[in-house]
Amino acid sequence: MIAFLWAQDENGLIGNQGTLPWSLPNDLKYFKKMTQEKAVVMGRKTFEGMNKRPLPNRVNIILTTDENYQADGVMVMHSVNEVMTFAKQYENDTFITGGTAVFEAFLPFADSLYRTVIHAEFEGDTTIPVIDWDKWKLTDSQVGLMDDRNKYPHDFETFNKK
Repeated sequence: MIAFLWAQDENGLIGNQGTLPWSLPNDLKYFKKMTQEKAVVMGRKTFEGMNKRPLPNRVNIILTTDENYQADGVMVMHSVNEVMTFAKQYENDTFITGGTAVFEAFLPFADSLYRTVIHAEFEGDTTIPVIDWDKWKLTDSQVGLMDDRNKYPHDFETFNKK
């Protein structure tokens, strides 16, 4: 299964210069829970925004057009077809985690969308691509708990393709 997993603000913002424009530990915990023992696919800029540190207990796939790109602890792939071939034979879910171009490339293949909506507005340079929500059904929505470390109201939403 191909699934998308991302957090966004009220305007669809997902990043700023390769990093998250907010601090929301609940979302990081959710991301970890959803992707443990699974594959995560991200673009080179997203990976480099994480200081080139592979996420532990996951298959980390970096998608880049740079044929010479290398990084420790990850699989480097150069096309959607290469990732899809991997995903078809992989025994677990494959999560697409950004950035914008990677989301756009895999949108036709996505089976499920896991979205954290942060009910605030931030500054940034990266947005989630336009999604035709008529093709998706909201199957779960949970209100995220706020506390001294999670200062923004947020919801965790699950959509499945109609």
